[in-house]
Amino acid sequence: MQTGTALAPRRSFRNLMKDPSEFWPRFNRIFEGLGVGPEFVEENALVAWTPACDIYETDKAIVLTVELPGIKKEEVSVSIENNLLTIHGERKFQEEKKRENYHRVERNYGEFFRSFTLPNYIEPAKILAEFKEGLLQVSLPKREEAKPKQVEIKVL
Repeated sequence: MQTGTALAPRRSFRNLMKDPSEFWPRFNRIFEGLGVGPEFVEENALVAWTPACDIYETDKAIVLTVELPGIKKEEVSVSIENNLLTIHGERKFQEEKKRENYHRVERNYGEFFRSFTLPNYIEPAKILAEFKEGLLQVSLPKREEAKPKQVEIKVL
């Protein structure tokens, strides 16, 4: 057994990190053919995507907040059919900048869909949707019978 051989991989890694122009091509080769390298991102940036969504509940409603940065209100639709809430829209690629001038495209573009099955205690006629600063907030009010009630206890 030679002394110091365990440090050789670390030393070569340190040397590689001194010149990042050498590091990234070698690093990217690890992922070639697996569909996760930069070529995958570039080719698939214009396919369907799923925006992030938070859902929370209050005494009066269930609230969905969906992140839609860079999308206009007119490009989003909210519909209800057969107890299914569907949010649909599209983020379009900005064509005023030529695609070949980009070095990397990591943001998602194209159509998106989010669907949620509504619980039976939601009042569909009173659903509200608001769009502000890239956030879509959908408020799903509960029916009166579903709201929590305080029961008075009587002493006999």
